[in-house]
Amino acid sequence: MEFIEITEIFIKLIVGLSILKVWLINRDKATPWRGGNASSMQEEFAAYGLSKNAMIIVGTLKCLFAVLLLTSIYFKSVEFTGAIGIAFLMLGAITMHVKISDPIKKSIPAAIFLLLSIAIIFI
Repeated sequence: MEFIEITEIFIKLIVGLSILKVWLINRDKATPWRGGNASSMQEEFAAYGLSKNAMIIVGTLKCLFAVLLLTSIYFKSVEFTGAIGIAFLMLGAITMHVKISDPIKKSIPAAIFLLLSIAIIFI
């Protein structure tokens, strides 16, 4: 296995597992990255002016695309769908932070995952 393949797998693991951790484990925990003054995912979506249903839809999509990224380690055919899906959702996350005038630091994780998803597409 060459360096580029190992790097791509490492990136997929970081992005996929991080997103699953945020949505499945840390959903109800405060983090320094949450929008506004939110201490949970539901409060964060409310700060963006979005409903609980929107949170469920976004969370489902993020988890689905994260699983596709992880699956693409073995099944390359789902790689583009997982990576482009994560990229678009991260662009949306950054947009929401900007919408409510969050400090730039709160957009850093979304920006990193956006760039890593784009890297996966082009590797």
